[in-house]
Amino acid sequence: MTEAFVVQREMQIAAPPATVFAFLTDPQKIIAWMGLEAATEPQPGGLYFLSLNKERTRAARGTFREVVPVHRLAYSFGWEGSEEVPPGSSLIEIDLVDKDNGTLLRMTHSGLPNAAQCASHNEGWAHYIDRLALVAAGRDPGPDLGPAGRR
Repeated sequence: MTEAFVVQREMQIAAPPATVFAFLTDPQKIIAWMGLEAATEPQPGGLYFLSLNKERTRAARGTFREVVPVHRLAYSFGWEGSEEVPPGSSLIEIDLVDKDNGTLLRMTHSGLPNAAQCASHNEGWAHYIDRLALVAAGRDPGPDLGPAGRR
Protein backbone atom coordinates (compact mmCIF):
# COMPACT_ATOMS: atom_id res chain seq x y z
CA MET A 1 0.00 0.00 0.00
CA THR A 2 1.31 3.46 -0.89
CA GLU A 3 1.34 6.04 1.86
CA ALA A 4 -0.86 9.01 0.95
CA PHE A 5 0.88 11.85 2.76
CA VAL A 6 4.48 11.88 1.55
CA VAL A 7 6.65 14.72 0.30
CA GLN A 8 9.30 13.84 -2.27
CA ARG A 9 11.84 16.25 -3.71
CA GLU A 10 14.78 15.76 -6.02
CA MET A 11 17.44 18.29 -6.96
CA GLN A 12 20.79 18.33 -8.69
CA ILE A 13 23.29 20.30 -6.59
CA ALA A 14 26.55 21.70 -8.00
CA ALA A 15 28.70 20.34 -5.15
CA PRO A 16 30.18 16.95 -4.24
CA PRO A 17 28.22 14.62 -1.94
CA ALA A 18 30.65 15.21 0.96
CA THR A 19 29.92 18.94 0.85
CA VAL A 20 26.15 18.44 0.72
CA PHE A 21 26.35 15.87 3.53
CA ALA A 22 28.21 18.37 5.72
CA PHE A 23 25.48 20.97 5.13
CA LEU A 24 22.93 18.38 6.32
CA THR A 25 24.77 17.24 9.45
CA ASP A 26 27.07 20.01 10.78
CA PRO A 27 25.05 22.41 12.97
CA GLN A 28 27.07 25.47 11.88
CA LYS A 29 26.56 24.59 8.23
CA ILE A 30 22.85 23.80 8.69
CA ILE A 31 22.10 27.29 9.95
CA ALA A 32 23.72 28.76 6.82
CA TRP A 33 20.60 27.66 4.89
CA MET A 34 17.92 26.73 7.43
CA GLY A 35 17.07 27.89 10.93
CA LEU A 36 18.88 29.92 13.55
CA GLU A 37 20.00 27.15 15.89
CA ALA A 38 20.84 23.50 15.28
CA ALA A 39 22.22 20.58 17.24
CA THR A 40 23.02 17.20 15.73
CA GLU A 41 24.54 13.91 16.77
CA PRO A 42 24.72 12.21 13.35
CA GLN A 43 24.77 8.60 14.47
CA PRO A 44 21.94 6.11 14.96
CA GLY A 45 20.02 7.19 18.06
CA GLY A 46 21.60 10.66 18.00
CA LEU A 47 19.74 13.95 18.34
CA TYR A 48 18.43 16.10 15.49
CA PHE A 49 17.30 19.57 16.64
CA LEU A 50 16.53 22.70 14.63
CA SER A 51 14.99 25.99 15.71
CA LEU A 52 13.64 28.25 13.00
CA ASN A 53 13.37 31.34 15.21
CA LYS A 54 15.11 32.91 18.19
CA GLU A 55 12.19 32.29 20.52
CA ARG A 56 12.28 28.55 19.80
CA THR A 57 8.55 28.65 19.13
CA ARG A 58 9.14 26.81 15.86
CA ALA A 59 11.57 24.01 16.71
CA ALA A 60 11.91 20.54 15.23
CA ARG A 61 13.26 17.52 17.03
CA GLY A 62 13.98 13.94 16.09
CA THR A 63 16.47 11.10 16.21
CA PHE A 64 18.88 9.86 13.58
CA ARG A 65 18.00 6.34 12.48
CA GLU A 66 20.53 5.79 9.70
CA VAL A 67 23.74 7.64 8.87
CA VAL A 68 25.89 6.51 5.94
CA PRO A 69 28.49 9.28 5.57
CA VAL A 70 28.22 11.23 2.33
CA HIS A 71 25.47 8.93 0.98
CA ARG A 72 22.38 8.64 3.19
CA LEU A 73 20.58 10.07 6.20
CA ALA A 74 17.34 9.00 7.82
CA TYR A 75 15.92 10.68 10.90
CA SER A 76 12.64 11.02 12.70
CA PHE A 77 11.18 14.51 12.70
CA GLY A 78 8.42 16.59 14.26
CA TRP A 79 7.61 19.95 15.77
CA GLU A 80 7.80 20.68 19.48
CA GLY A 81 4.34 21.58 20.78
CA SER A 82 2.55 20.18 17.72
CA GLU A 83 -0.28 17.72 18.13
CA GLU A 84 -0.41 16.94 14.40
CA VAL A 85 3.32 16.39 13.78
CA PRO A 86 4.93 15.92 17.21
CA PRO A 87 8.67 15.22 17.58
CA GLY A 88 9.66 11.91 16.08
CA SER A 89 6.32 11.27 14.35
CA SER A 90 7.50 11.50 10.74
CA LEU A 91 10.55 10.25 8.87
CA ILE A 92 12.95 12.12 6.60
CA GLU A 93 15.16 10.08 4.29
CA ILE A 94 17.85 11.76 2.18
CA ASP A 95 19.99 10.00 -0.40
CA LEU A 96 22.96 11.71 -2.04
CA VAL A 97 24.09 10.32 -5.39
CA ASP A 98 27.34 11.39 -7.07
CA LYS A 99 26.08 12.46 -10.50
CA ASP A 100 27.04 14.86 -13.30
CA ASN A 101 29.96 16.47 -11.41
CA GLY A 102 27.67 17.20 -8.47
CA THR A 103 25.12 15.57 -6.23
CA LEU A 104 21.63 14.35 -6.94
CA LEU A 105 19.69 14.85 -3.71
CA ARG A 106 16.61 12.68 -3.23
CA MET A 107 14.48 13.45 -0.18
CA THR A 108 11.39 11.68 1.10
CA HIS A 109 9.42 12.94 4.09
CA SER A 110 6.87 10.31 5.12
CA GLY A 111 4.47 9.82 7.99
CA LEU A 112 2.70 13.14 7.66
CA PRO A 113 -0.85 12.96 9.06
CA ASN A 114 -2.97 14.78 6.49
CA ALA A 115 -3.08 16.72 3.21
CA ALA A 116 -2.68 20.11 4.89
CA GLN A 117 0.51 19.05 6.67
CA CYS A 118 1.78 17.43 3.49
CA ALA A 119 1.21 20.67 1.54
CA SER A 120 2.86 22.77 4.26
CA HIS A 121 5.92 20.53 4.46
CA ASN A 122 6.13 20.35 0.66
CA GLU A 123 6.28 24.17 0.55
CA GLY A 124 8.92 24.21 3.28
CA TRP A 125 11.09 21.58 1.62
CA ALA A 126 10.92 23.37 -1.75
CA HIS A 127 12.14 26.56 -0.08
CA TYR A 128 14.88 24.95 1.99
CA ILE A 129 16.27 22.57 -0.63
CA ASP A 130 16.66 25.55 -2.99
CA ARG A 131 18.62 27.33 -0.24
CA LEU A 132 20.71 24.21 0.42
CA ALA A 133 21.62 23.98 -3.27
CA LEU A 134 22.82 27.60 -3.25
CA VAL A 135 24.93 27.38 -0.10
CA ALA A 136 26.45 23.99 -0.98
CA ALA A 137 27.53 25.44 -4.33
CA GLY A 138 29.30 28.28 -2.53
CA ARG A 139 26.65 30.95 -3.06
CA ASP A 140 24.97 33.13 -0.46
CA PRO A 141 21.28 32.21 -0.11
CA GLY A 142 20.58 35.52 1.67
CA PRO A 143 18.54 35.89 4.84
CA ASP A 144 16.01 33.17 5.46
CA LEU A 145 12.53 34.66 5.54
CA GLY A 146 10.86 31.25 5.53
CA PRO A 147 8.83 29.53 2.80
CA ALA A 148 6.20 32.26 2.64
CA GLY A 149 8.62 35.16 3.11
CA ARG A 150 8.00 35.44 6.84
CA ARG A 151 10.19 34.88 9.87
